[in-house]
This record gives sequence, C-alpha cells and structure tokens, in this order.
Amino acid sequence: MTVAPSGEQIEIAAGDQRATIVEVGGGIRRYLVGERPVLQPYDVSAMCDAAHGTPLVPWPNRLADGRYSFGGREHQLALTEPGKRNAIHGLLRWRTWQVAAREPDRVVMATRLYPMAGYPFTLDVEIDYTLNDGGLRVTTTAVNTGDSPCPYGSGQHPYLSPGTGMIDDCTLTIHAATRVVTDPERQLPMGREAVEGTPYDFRDGRKLGDAQLDDTFTDLRRDAAGLAWVWLEGADGRTAGLWADSGYPYLEIFTGDALAPGRRRRGLGVEPMTCAPNAFRSGEGLLRLDPGQRTRSSWGLVLS
Repeated sequence: MTVAPSGEQIEIAAGDQRATIVEVGGGIRRYLVGERPVLQPYDVSAMCDAAHGTPLVPWPNRLADGRYSFGGREHQLALTEPGKRNAIHGLLRWRTWQVAAREPDRVVMATRLYPMAGYPFTLDVEIDYTLNDGGLRVTTTAVNTGDSPCPYGSGQHPYLSPGTGMIDDCTLTIHAATRVVTDPERQLPMGREAVEGTPYDFRDGRKLGDAQLDDTFTDLRRDAAGLAWVWLEGADGRTAGLWADSGYPYLEIFTGDALAPGRRRRGLGVEPMTCAPNAFRSGEGLLRLDPGQRTRSSWGLVLS
C-alpha cells in the first residue's frame, strides 16, 4: 500500500461539505462545498507545499535569526528560512499528529511538543475541525504541560480558493485599518502604517489584479459577534470567507507569488495569527503560558 506523503487522510463531512485533515502537520488538505473548493488543496500524492492548511505553533511567521530571550535565558532555533536568516512557522509542520476524537463531521488532532534545542518547554496542542451549518470551524487549544513558563503564539495557513483560474480575477475585502511594514530583504517588521490611501486598502473590496502581497494586517474591524473577516469573491460569483475570533488580532495575506509556477496565485493565503511576526523578540501579541495554563482561539470558513 502506498502511503501519502501527508500520512493518514481523515475525511469529515456534513451535508454537501467535505474536508480532509492530514496526519503530517495536523493541517487541512482540502475543503469543498459541493464541488466548489473553498480552499486551494494540494494533491494527496504530494508533500504539503508552502504550509498549505498547516498549523503554525509555537509561533507563526518569522523569527529573526531564530534567536530570542525568555525567562532570562537566550535560545537559538534552527534557521528554517536560511536564505533570509529566519526561523519560520513554528515546530510542528512536519510532526506526526494523532486523532484524539472523531465523529462523522468532526475530528480533533493532537500532538505533544517535547523540550528541544531552542524551545526547552512542553506543550500539548489540539486542533478541533468541525463542520456545521455555518461552515468549517477550527479551534486550536494549547496547554503548557511543563514545569516552567513558556512563550507561545499560533496561527494557521489556509489558502482561499478562487474556484477556478487565478486570484487576479478575484475581489478581495479585508476589514483591516493597519499594515505591518516589513523590510524587503528579510520580511521582518519595521513599523506600521494606516492602509488608507495606500495600495493596501482593501476595506471596501477591490479586484486583486497583479497586486503582490505577503503582509500582516491588524486593527481588524469586527462584527457584532467579535469576528474579523476576509472575503475572496471569485469570477464564478461565489465568495470564500474566512473569519477569526478575538484570539487572532493579526492576519497575514499572501498572494502566493513565490510558489512553484503551477501553484502560483491559484490560492490566497489568509493566515490568522495570535501574535505579530517576530513576536518572540518584539513581544507583540506574545503569550506567556504558566505551567498548566491553557489558551484557545478559533477561526473558520464559509462559502456564499
């Protein structure tokens, strides 16, 4: 029997919704409503590329030089983005996750991050994927199961699908007032700017065209339920929407220009993040979990 590079494929379904969750990385490989993809998938025979659907724990985005200080000690992580001298997207992308609970419309994936060089802390992580009448809901729970405080941040890396074709023909709406400005060489934060009057203002919705984005947005406008939204309306008239609760004050938007040619700009990365890029060094949004402390955050997807 041939084993998929992403390990076991866990299928959940509700009505005309279907999602596939994977063992390697604990992420989501595909999500469809009817035959319309809400997320850009990757093939079952392929390795996950560009973190498609992957949880980003215990930090999302970039960490300069993989080096940080916590609790009076200096820590050095491996540089997983060596060309830019950064550690990127946490430590769990290629780990094996276990199924902790499973129902026809729900699966909970779990893993334990044991102490290691650069992150000498113990963290239990669960991700609950649930389909219901409102779409897909994804809840990440982390517990410090060690005997000392630990630094923590998280995110996830889904790519909204345009349906068919390229994202260039889509209308993008982001209810965010501020962009985190980064340096062009290493994509590390340098400051912030209001989006008003800039090419980064998508608050009223506009066609993406050839805009190239790999940017963090914050100061998110939230609805009455406390949810921030991103909408991607495809040329087929259908709209993929991603919401994030108050646990995610930041959204990274990525147009996928660095992907392989056949994958480039065929999905829009929309990454809910609990903290800013480089948070292990800057402290922006970084959580300090005491022993036994738990944190939980949720995001989700809809198709209209």
